[in-house]
Amino acid sequence: QVLLVETGGGLVQPGGSLRLSCVTYGTDIRIFHMAWYRQPPGKQRELVATVAIGGGTNYAESVKGRFTGSRDNAKNTIYLQMTNLKPEDTARYYCKLNRALGDYWGQGTQVTVSS
Repeated sequence: QVLLVETGGGLVQPGGSLRLSCVTYGTDIRIFHMAWYRQPPGKQRELVATVAIGGGTNYAESVKGRFTGSRDNAKNTIYLQMTNLKPEDTARYYCKLNRALGDYWGQGTQVTVSS
């Protein structure tokens, strides 16, 4: 059974930083592309960043220059470093493992940006 567990969310003031982690259990992420999504309150889930097998990344325009995705295959973990956080970044953040036969999602971690 594959399980993804996100951690690192919390309440932060505007301009602050957080680092999210997503650990995968039950499979080796080395052979999978991974991604970060978020779902703001009352809105649809949206793609934030992709972290490819080789470590390459792509970002949504709204987070470019502020968020950095990375992976540590030895720890079976991907990360999302978030800086200069804004109130509009408030959302539940999810990691996803991309698989041809069906993706796996974590349960998410809440990020709230507020003064």
